[in-house]
Amino acid sequence: MSDKSHVSLEQHVCLVCGVAFDTGTILLDKRLRASMALHTPTGWGLCPEHQKLSDEGFVALVECDPQRSGSPSGNGHMKPEQAYRTGRLAHLKRDVFAKVFNVPIASNQPCVFVEPGVIEQLQSRVAPAAS
Repeated sequence: MSDKSHVSLEQHVCLVCGVAFDTGTILLDKRLRASMALHTPTGWGLCPEHQKLSDEGFVALVECDPQRSGSPSGNGHMKPEQAYRTGRLAHLKRDVFAKVFNVPIASNQPCVFVEPGVIEQLQSRVAPAAS
């Protein structure tokens, strides 16, 4: 028996963590051919955890390995599918991000890809919590 079907559950891939998550949409092959797997990734989005942080005003800093990532486009922006995520993340409030990096960020931009070392530099600037 084939594991393909004419229906599939749509998934998006989280821009921040790279994990696939269900969107709640069912996809249907109009020709009723067994062409789709049980889950079909169709685009990018934010998983529930990272959507909540974005809604609360945070920007995700996603560390990427430049040696393993694809080369940025002509405008210097890396596409999500080119980013090789290392698994290191940090979240900054939008106003703090704009001050620290001295650049504005669009209100609908949930994340930025950063080089290794950026998150460590930010952590070293934070005073340790009092015990």
